[in-house]
Amino acid sequence: MITCCITNDIETTSIVNGGLREDTGIKVWKEGIPALLDVYDEYGVRATFFYIATFAKHCPDIVRMVQARGHEIACHGMTHEHTQAFDILSYDRQLAHLREAKAILEDIAGEAVVSFRAPALRVNKDTPRALAEAGFRFDSSVAPQRFDMFMSLGSKGKLPWIRAPRAPYMTASDNLARKGDSGIIEVPVSARILPYIGTFMRISPTLTAALRRGLYRELRADNRKVANFLIHPNEVITEEDLHLPTQRRGANFISYLLSDVLRRHLKQRNLGPAALSLFEKELAFWQKKGAAFRTICGHGQNACGIPR
Repeated sequence: MITCCITNDIETTSIVNGGLREDTGIKVWKEGIPALLDVYDEYGVRATFFYIATFAKHCPDIVRMVQARGHEIACHGMTHEHTQAFDILSYDRQLAHLREAKAILEDIAGEAVVSFRAPALRVNKDTPRALAEAGFRFDSSVAPQRFDMFMSLGSKGKLPWIRAPRAPYMTASDNLARKGDSGIIEVPVSARILPYIGTFMRISPTLTAALRRGLYRELRADNRKVANFLIHPNEVITEEDLHLPTQRRGANFISYLLSDVLRRHLKQRNLGPAALSLFEKELAFWQKKGAAFRTICGHGQNACGIPR
């Protein structure tokens, strides 16, 4: 049977200017998450929601409303602030960060949180060991053969994606993009040169449809592989303050131009109801193909031949 993971990153990032905004978080809570939950009910989807822990701590209802609908609660770290990205944190800081975020989410959910995704998919050689020590069992921070990485922050650290396995695997203790015996199971975000994510879906629905068909053929040939689609609730909302200046995150002018200005312009296409409509087409495709919608923590021995 073909397997499809629908994964949601819950944060307060404004797509309009790239900054972290409380007003954006409120709209994610009040509009974005409810809209996605209703669609998941319609298509019979059990999804995984990766939470920024500080956001969840200040607004625990964003966890409880998802948990009540039967979805997995997972960790997206403490903050999406780019100065606290995992690829620039030491092992000790990562471990402290992970333990604090995990404790916050487990306190709200009242259950174990075992899956993680790094903000902006930024990790380093210390991340697998920190995840294992903090009590995580699954990760979804690698996008094998994804080649648009140069338009994102931390692009140099994402080069190992080029040779990463495409089916779920146990990672190496010093590299999430390589097989090993760390105890952490990687469930990769899908890509075939282009990423299978909400941002690209909105930028080019036509190319996304072609990408989806290619992934389907790949999964039919090898059912160990998984279609893992990444979306953000802030993609299905609109923000009234469309003239906010672009927040500068890049360390130099070229990085600023590519990862902030150009990326911001592209990412604003088809926001709000248009994004939700496009997303429903993705879900309808996999439903029609008889795919099993599985959470990230559902990938144990039966899913990929890896012991739990």
